[in-house]
Amino acid sequence: MNEQKDSLNMTHSKQHTHQQPPVVHKTIRERALHATLFEVGGVILVAPLLAWIMNQSLAMMGIMTVMISTVAMLWNMLYNALFDRLRSRFGFAMTAKTRILHAIGFEAGLILAVVPLAAWWLSISLMQAFWLDIGLLIMFLPYTLLFNWAYDTLRTAGPAAYGEV
Repeated sequence: MNEQKDSLNMTHSKQHTHQQPPVVHKTIRERALHATLFEVGGVILVAPLLAWIMNQSLAMMGIMTVMISTVAMLWNMLYNALFDRLRSRFGFAMTAKTRILHAIGFEAGLILAVVPLAAWWLSISLMQAFWLDIGLLIMFLPYTLLFNWAYDTLRTAGPAAYGEV
């Protein structure tokens, strides 16, 4: 009976000794770089496409995407800082499922700010702006997922991966 109990305790303790990779803490400067790279890539991808789809000038849509990007950049920094704190506290790994949930959470929060901004700038209804934002979300969800995955991969590769050691 004691051997069985010791075996159970050993199995139980092995399950709890499995360590998740540590959460990397990013400086404000790095968060700003991350957000800037993300948003510049987004503007380059989206502004011409929106101008074509919405039958608007590239300048009009370019200005709108820069405004949205500014809001998104601030949200990105705040959201990722809060997400990293949760990750530090609860110790979960950045699995594919976690990355998908991270991207969905980011985009859902962004909807709350972008819809009124787009409605105002384009002189359209909130419902039209909502559907426009859903279209943007569909485009940006995979971009968000892939960008962050690539960024984290390159970041953790470090200077050794580029022969700088």
